[in-house]
Amino acid sequence: MSTTIQNIEKNWKENFMLHASAAIIVSTCLGGVAAMSILQNGTGMFQLIQLITIVILCNAVLVTILSVQKPKMVLYTVVTSLVMCTLIAFANFMF
Repeated sequence: MSTTIQNIEKNWKENFMLHASAAIIVSTCLGGVAAMSILQNGTGMFQLIQLITIVILCNAVLVTILSVQKPKMVLYTVVTSLVMCTLIAFANFMF
């Protein structure tokens, strides 16, 4: 397992500009889908909290890339954003 993570981190560092630009596009699109799924279920307090979470996570990806953070930090921010956006979108589409 750790070998796989090390290989992913190595590939991320070697092709950082390619992966960073793709991460911006994917994170933004997935964040939009998650926001749409949240707002389809209403505009209550619970949906507002979910929406704020999505906005913060997607903006965190942009901030880490644009402020030229270490590639490892950008990778973990992207992974966190993608996982959370996917989970929230899936939960809102299903329920």
